[in-house]
Amino acid sequence: MTKLSGFPEFLPAERNVELIVLDHLRSVFELHGFASLETRAVETVDQLLRKGEIDKEVYTVRRLHATEDQSSDVLALHFDLTVPFARYVLENAGKLEFPFRRYQIQKVWRGERPQQGRFREFTQADIDIVAKDELAFHFDVEIAQVMAEALSGLPVPQLTLQISNRKILEGFYRGLGIAEPTTVMPIVDKLDKVPADKIAELLQSDAGLTSEQASHCLALAEIRSNGEGFVAAVRALGVEDPMLDEGLEELRQVVIGAAGADGVDVVADLRIARGLDYYTGTVFETRMAGYEHLGSICSGGRYDQLASDGRSTYPGVGISLGVSRLLVPLIADGLIADRSVPSSVLVALVDEESRSASVEVASALRARGIPTEVAATAQKFGKQIRYAERRGIPYVWFPASPQTDGAHQVRDIRVGEQNDADPNTWAPPADDLKPRIKEQNT
Repeated sequence: MTKLSGFPEFLPAERNVELIVLDHLRSVFELHGFASLETRAVETVDQLLRKGEIDKEVYTVRRLHATEDQSSDVLALHFDLTVPFARYVLENAGKLEFPFRRYQIQKVWRGERPQQGRFREFTQADIDIVAKDELAFHFDVEIAQVMAEALSGLPVPQLTLQISNRKILEGFYRGLGIAEPTTVMPIVDKLDKVPADKIAELLQSDAGLTSEQASHCLALAEIRSNGEGFVAAVRALGVEDPMLDEGLEELRQVVIGAAGADGVDVVADLRIARGLDYYTGTVFETRMAGYEHLGSICSGGRYDQLASDGRSTYPGVGISLGVSRLLVPLIADGLIADRSVPSSVLVALVDEESRSASVEVASALRARGIPTEVAATAQKFGKQIRYAERRGIPYVWFPASPQTDGAHQVRDIRVGEQNDADPNTWAPPADDLKPRIKEQNT
């Protein structure tokens, strides 16, 4: 059978890695007061394409037996979680309390060419804070802090959270006398993929800049710092504009506010522009050490026009983590959980006649929250232990029998220790209750 490309599927131990990551993300988001939200998988095509997205990336939905005049192809699978969220806010504005904080972890679909880190079906994890008419800037700082904390707890290589602010770019370009700054940003945003000399040519040919203006734009894009140093570096370029001043102060606050999370370098990076023109201030991208070819695995920013009903506007700030883009390459390189089943204990089976006794033990353990299964067949104990080993189950329970001198016993099969135990009181260490991600050799 030919494997369908672009639709990743995991083996059980790999799926456990994903579940561990998703549980961690939910925990962090909820600790910060974000409400869980799930929107429908389909939107109208008009809704999905209202921002001008490329229609070839959209999967339309049509009933198999629909007739031509039923127009069922006006529905399509969502390709991100922001467009459905904007629609959701408009439809439920009268029932929501603003500012509204939500997290959303769902599948999305895009009809693009599959390659490493890019899929046709994948999981995203988004957080957003949305207000009515006006959104205070401190929420930009908070979004960066929350995602930095969430990223910090992931079993991944070192991450770099790159932060910029489109007000800096637009203000700088205006200070240079560039009439249409939005024509410059998408070109500068290509610097990771296109050489600087080619970018300079494009700035002149496509955006109408002079050679000197293009040189200044490239100089701005080269500025990076882990702290506040970027402010002085920008000032040294000698360009002045009120919007530039505002953007520099906002970026300074976000960079300082997000810093300090283990495993996450927070960097002010002024080449980050984000190609989508609905971003209006803070913008984020994230790179993973050793996997830079994946591009950004976590991106977002501030959008002051998320949605509008003609009477009110709903500005927001958010960031989206590409869970599948992050995990699929790491799992392919050996990231895996220590077991393929949730079971912490396997209750051995002496013989079929005593199965009820083994089930009774399992029930007592489960009643206290210990994931437990009963052996499938009454094989020799050695084979039952190997059954547990293959699945990563750390403990094997031997019900009271003549073979155990009439006492219940439990064995930690990782070290071979076996002791008497009571199914009504015994419990494994907390770390053994659920699957864990294996330590990676470095």
